[in-house]
Amino acid sequence: MDQLSGYAHRPFPFVMRYLRERPASHLIILMSVIGAVACSVGTQYGVKALVDSLSAGPSRGGNVWAAFVLLMALIATDNILWRVASWIASSTFVRVTGDLRRDIFRHLTGHSPSYFGDRLPGMLSSRITATSNAVFNVENMFVWNVLPPCLATVAAICLIGTVSGPMAIALLLIAAMMVLAMFRLAAAGKPLHDDFADKAAMVDGEMVDVISNMPLVRAFCGLRHEHDRFDATVNKELDARGRSLRYLEKLRILHASVTIVLTVALMAWAISLWQRGGATTGDVVLVCTLGLCILNATRDLAVALVDVTQHVARMSEAIATLLQPHELRDHPEAEPLVKSGAAIAFDNITFHYPGGHKLFEGFTLRLQPGQRVGLVGQSGGGKSSLFTLLQRFYDPQAGSIAIDGQDIAKVTQQSLREAIAVVPQDISLFHRSILENIRYGRPSATDDEVLRAAIAARCDFVERLPEGLQTMVGDRGVKLSGGQRQRIAIARAFLKDAPILLLDEATAALDSESEEAIREALSRLMRGRTVIAIAHRLTTLRNFDRIVVLRSGRIIEDGAPDRLMQGEGPYRELVTQELNRLAKFAA
Repeated sequence: MDQLSGYAHRPFPFVMRYLRERPASHLIILMSVIGAVACSVGTQYGVKALVDSLSAGPSRGGNVWAAFVLLMALIATDNILWRVASWIASSTFVRVTGDLRRDIFRHLTGHSPSYFGDRLPGMLSSRITATSNAVFNVENMFVWNVLPPCLATVAAICLIGTVSGPMAIALLLIAAMMVLAMFRLAAAGKPLHDDFADKAAMVDGEMVDVISNMPLVRAFCGLRHEHDRFDATVNKELDARGRSLRYLEKLRILHASVTIVLTVALMAWAISLWQRGGATTGDVVLVCTLGLCILNATRDLAVALVDVTQHVARMSEAIATLLQPHELRDHPEAEPLVKSGAAIAFDNITFHYPGGHKLFEGFTLRLQPGQRVGLVGQSGGGKSSLFTLLQRFYDPQAGSIAIDGQDIAKVTQQSLREAIAVVPQDISLFHRSILENIRYGRPSATDDEVLRAAIAARCDFVERLPEGLQTMVGDRGVKLSGGQRQRIAIARAFLKDAPILLLDEATAALDSESEEAIREALSRLMRGRTVIAIAHRLTTLRNFDRIVVLRSGRIIEDGAPDRLMQGEGPYRELVTQELNRLAKFAA
């Protein structure tokens, strides 16, 4: 879906991409509208024919009824064609918005973590909705408010030409100048509409940010502060919207003033022609009705173009944010990762986060298949960064990372992450059932397989819940304790059954009674797998094959736990500090 990035600053080709996906239905809508407009303008000619027949007197009654039938047929066809177009559009336009939202969502989820770290989730979701609504409105306005006035103006001028060529030419020039002037003036207001679109997105982003952090807001008595902050954000949005709407209203007032003058002049011209015998009574009626039709059409067209400009502005702002190119892409010749022994090699890595200081420089670390390696050290040393690099959430600026000799930058991201199971410290749960959250490790798993994974992870608390595995966990698992959420994450890793296992404080949120049982479960899970574990509680690493101590992106100690404890290095110092803390706590 990274192909969408080519439309980031091209809103109209972006819309046309989705119109071309449903050509037949859009063609039927278009032809129906053209036919309906032709019949609508034709009714004015039908009225002219009826008036001329009536003016000829009762002796020519046959022509009167013929004109009557023509007029009724045009009116009926006009209404039928509008209903055909509307019926098909009610399905087609909605499906276009569905196609669009699906594609944008897929593209959005392909962005790197840095993209999401710089933007509010609520703002991103609101922009998807804004884009969908804008495309729906633009498509509707083009079919119902832009195309009909254009067609009606051309058809009406052609019919007026049958009465007076100079009048038709004058109307053509005036209509063209009015539409061009209004369109240019509308385009000049684009900065105002862009500002409104940006402020509206900020309001949505602020709301979601506060709602998702309500426990924090209440804990620090921040309601009044957040109310004041949100009021200020809303006021900025209201001011921006007011400026945008007032500009549009100025354009409408200008058009209304011009329309009044031109209507008076056109009717006076038609009457003067009738006085000189240059037009019949029906011709005067035709010119007056068509003239009013043209002037009203240009008014509707101008208003529609102004409104379309506003919707396009919001759509342009949204897609410019959403359709940015993906920073992490599969290599053009990427192939699926071949799972064999799960050996891992960080080779001469240089890395820094976007806008951050250099974390790794010339970093090298190799893990043998099936080896259990613990990463320890103070915060900021690079432990979590190794996890993100191994999962290819970021690419290093130099060096390479390989699994079984395969450079992870040259394998598909899907196959890479299928080979890695993660039990994070900050557990991510969907607002879904426990069953669905565990099954996320392997969506194809059966209910029995999910149940076995839950048992292996000691999720015995499920038995005490009213709906068991079908219990909804709430937003981000708010209905569960930290230990329960952690055991669900462990069950998810059991179910995934990947050759590489990453543990980030996997037992940190467990109570002491559960910790030993989970440690046994993790021991079974780690068998035959390459394991990298981050732990601040060093006792959890006592049975590991190897300990790597990191400081400021460098390895300062590396070896088996027992051997490191026999030395006088930083690992022994860290263990001693932990034992002293535990002794003080026990006392």
